[in-house]
Amino acid sequence: MNPTMNTSKQMLSTTELLILSSEMSKREKSLTLAYLMLLAGHLGVHRFYLKRPLSGAIQLALFVLALISYFVFAFMSAFESVAYSDPYSAPLGFSIVFLVLTLLMGLALTIWVIVDACILPGMVKSWNAVLEQSLIDEIVAYRVNVTSAQPR
Repeated sequence: MNPTMNTSKQMLSTTELLILSSEMSKREKSLTLAYLMLLAGHLGVHRFYLKRPLSGAIQLALFVLALISYFVFAFMSAFESVAYSDPYSAPLGFSIVFLVLTLLMGLALTIWVIVDACILPGMVKSWNAVLEQSLIDEIVAYRVNVTSAQPR
């Protein structure tokens, strides 16, 4: 059995606990900062912060696609209004497709951000727990290496 795996905090000395605390304060993720980043949630910034780049990139891509779709809708509807002087006689335009796309992507992103607002504390807590355990493992590994390197 590897002595560095799954060591608990209680097995650390006071000095090691101070080192752990110092390193945690430097590297841990802040829930407050994550919520502030969630304000720009449609961009996926909070997901990049929590080292979840794939889902952050998907959120960002959905936002960019929704934005492009919105501008195409605005352009197409302006073009259709110029092409047809009587809006009631105009056929259902191509712009409606882009309106529906914009609304669907916007709705998907809004729901995703609401869900993220609910699960964000768990995501931050999970990140910090994994970080703490890896730091504890590093400290214990260093302790084992130092004691085995000392002459007898």
